[in-house]
Amino acid sequence: MGGVLSPLLSNIVLDELDKELERRGLSYVRYADDFQIYVKTKRSAERVQASTKRFIEKQLRLKVNEEKSAIGRPWERDFLGYSFTVDKQTRLKPSKTSIKRLRQKIKQQFRQGKGRNLFRFIREDLNPILRGWINYFSQSQTKGFVEQLDSWIRRHLRKIKWRQWKRPWTRMQKLIKLGVSEQRAAQSAFNQRGPWWNAGASHMNLAFSGIYFAKLGLVNLTHALARFSR
Repeated sequence: MGGVLSPLLSNIVLDELDKELERRGLSYVRYADDFQIYVKTKRSAERVQASTKRFIEKQLRLKVNEEKSAIGRPWERDFLGYSFTVDKQTRLKPSKTSIKRLRQKIKQQFRQGKGRNLFRFIREDLNPILRGWINYFSQSQTKGFVEQLDSWIRRHLRKIKWRQWKRPWTRMQKLIKLGVSEQRAAQSAFNQRGPWWNAGASHMNLAFSGIYFAKLGLVNLTHALARFSR
């Protein structure tokens, strides 16, 4: 109940702030008690920050969180998980913090899924996280970040398979079965490189292509974002 009431109460209390900012002709965005104001220069930002703080504390009698209040470029700031590009024509994208949190959450799942069946791991553990995340960030106007995430996720899945095979002879046999030539499979299986290196190498990309993971039902973030864009 608290999660529902908090934004509602914030909207009621901060309605006066909205009217004040609109009266000043300022460009701003607010969700509950989290808001950003956009001006052209640093000097203007300092002036607006000071006057807005006075209004909140004197007129509304609320306490401003100094730790969360800052002046910065739009692409340096994080608002509800989103940020902006540095391009001349600004575009919306997930913030670096949001992407970092997703990677940390997925890494935790990978650690727990080392010995699991890949199909079940993808369907039961990985896909719900990816689907929920890309649904939230469906308003993003760039695609480079999803392409990088897709590649990183597939590499981690290949790493799981490489570790599950354990022995070089098993790896060679599995690679051959997955379409890698016998000579190449032998060289790859006995290369004595680590799991992460092999997960990104051409032999594992050939054995476990994007099509392979699509057949397992892995959520493709790039394709999902493209569907939202359309």
